[in-house]
Amino acid sequence: MEQKNKKGLSRRKLFVKTFQAVGLSILGGLVWGAYINKASSAPLALRPPGALPEKEFLKKCIRCGLCVEYCPYKTLKLATPEQDIPVGTPYFQPRKVPCYMCTDIPCAVSCPTGALDIKTVSDTVNGKTVLNINKARMGLAVINQESCIAYWGIQCDACYRACPLIDKAITINYMRNERTGKHAYLVPTVHSNYCTGCGLCEYACVTVEPSIYVLPRHVIKGKAGQHYLKGWEKEQKIQMIQEKRSRFTTPRSEKSPLEYLNEGDLLND
Repeated sequence: MEQKNKKGLSRRKLFVKTFQAVGLSILGGLVWGAYINKASSAPLALRPPGALPEKEFLKKCIRCGLCVEYCPYKTLKLATPEQDIPVGTPYFQPRKVPCYMCTDIPCAVSCPTGALDIKTVSDTVNGKTVLNINKARMGLAVINQESCIAYWGIQCDACYRACPLIDKAITINYMRNERTGKHAYLVPTVHSNYCTGCGLCEYACVTVEPSIYVLPRHVIKGKAGQHYLKGWEKEQKIQMIQEKRSRFTTPRSEKSPLEYLNEGDLLND
């Protein structure tokens, strides 16, 4: 009897251990799957100067942390598991610590894999590669006109003064004050062809929540479809002429706008 009981107990233990192992493997799979999803996501993270497009960046970044270590202003941080950023990848938050636009760009130079590509932040001068931090495109500043006090009529140029590319990346423009009819608004305007996304403007903003903030460029910049052509550009003008010749058109669309609008009965046309 005792031998049978021992056999029964050993079988039970075997079943219990088997189920425990299966349970742990399933749990491990779920945890690992969650990690993989996290690691391959494309968050609204601001990357260091020279960062490749997000998908390519995540493929090449080995999470070594050298860019963070070499940043003299402690701007860069490594993402932790509880953040909505791929774990171990470098990012920065301008409102806390912006990028101070180091001319020697130590973060990009220290990258061993090319995830931070120094070619994108360099010029070629006399056959030599010369670093140019002004070519960085870490993000793009956006102004919330509803909360920006300059758009209320209150004089403020904090973001403009903080911009390292003053009068290029951010300019101050005059806008008529319709409410008083006398005073002019002096409002900041961001220019995407110069903005580096350093976030110095966001850091300097005087409102409680920044009225100017930096987001990844692919989020901010729209993209027109290929069927929208710029007639003032030579190549697209030629394309537009060629397409017009090959396109079927109705009798109405062949008329000029003036002829069309002066027709007697548009409904019966």
